[in-house]
Amino acid sequence: MFKLTHLPKSIGAIAAATALSLLLGSGYASAEVKANDLEQVRDGIQQSLESHLYQLPPRVQGHYGIRLYRMTGDIQYANSALVDLYAVVDSQAYYACQLDKPGFIEQEAKAAIAVLGKGPRAKARKKALKPFPEFLFYTDVLLRFSSRIDEFGLTGPCHEKLTKALKNTDLKPGLTDKAMIEAWAAQLINYVYWAKQLGVGDYIEEYKTAFNEVYPDSRDKKLNKKQFRNKIYGMTHFIFAASEYYQHQVDKQTFAWILDYFDANIDRILADATDDIIAEVGISFHLAGLSNHPVVKKTQAHIINAYDPKVATIPSPRGNPDLALGEHRNVLAMMLLNWPETLHQGPYFHKLKATKKYLPKQVSIKP
Repeated sequence: MFKLTHLPKSIGAIAAATALSLLLGSGYASAEVKANDLEQVRDGIQQSLESHLYQLPPRVQGHYGIRLYRMTGDIQYANSALVDLYAVVDSQAYYACQLDKPGFIEQEAKAAIAVLGKGPRAKARKKALKPFPEFLFYTDVLLRFSSRIDEFGLTGPCHEKLTKALKNTDLKPGLTDKAMIEAWAAQLINYVYWAKQLGVGDYIEEYKTAFNEVYPDSRDKKLNKKQFRNKIYGMTHFIFAASEYYQHQVDKQTFAWILDYFDANIDRILADATDDIIAEVGISFHLAGLSNHPVVKKTQAHIINAYDPKVATIPSPRGNPDLALGEHRNVLAMMLLNWPETLHQGPYFHKLKATKKYLPKQVSIKP
């Protein structure tokens, strides 16, 4: 069960290093991971992240605090999550309240695309977005911020204006386009569930059909490593989005098509996927109430093997230990290695003694 450790950093790192050396010496391929190994590696990562937490960007602090709250229910993480609320409320106020300003949507849609970057993945995404120039504004901007505020049991600024704009926008063409799915499958399923969450459109079945048409199992042998990763990453996010991002379990029968696929293809997943995606595969089974499944054990063994005791984190594929860039990967590892018996919704800041006096002035409590 998740717990906060208070080990000095040096002791935590030594313990984790010892666990790792024992694991490697006993044969990682067996996937027989002892509970003590899981705890010591998880504790090493937690100590590393939490000792530097307030040196990380606000968005990263929020990402960590929200997940640790949902894993533990511990109010000490509520203030880290509150940082995220302030950030998203400020962003929604800027975007939603100017929707009726002439030229604003076009201007901000172009800006959203421009910040994607210049790498191969960014180029593929920009190319896919050409037929849908405003898609990213409605999804990665409006839906992202408003759904997060909604998860906290709150309503943000200019909410009615925002939801009206989303209801008047048909997201189906962009969501179900083959090039779009091949460019960012996981992000699209997030948008699909956020739209339903806010009551502005139900695209779940249409997206599922389109996703399986783009990635039928018969195509697997033709998928290069990047496309295989995109497929697996997309599949994990069907489950993550349905759980409202670790707030409750999902029905294992509903997602049997995904879980069975992961089970049948776990060897290729372990060989070709990134550490982030491998951790998400294991967490998918946790969310379905299948924590004792062999896939969980195999993904846990892989993640422990990826841990670097010298930096007390799982570095990037290129060996970069930067915590701001690697928080996503490392908090997923913590979750995979020590899944709680109970998940916690929220945090609902307006109900917590530690935060209820500090809500942004521009939010209201949902009825």
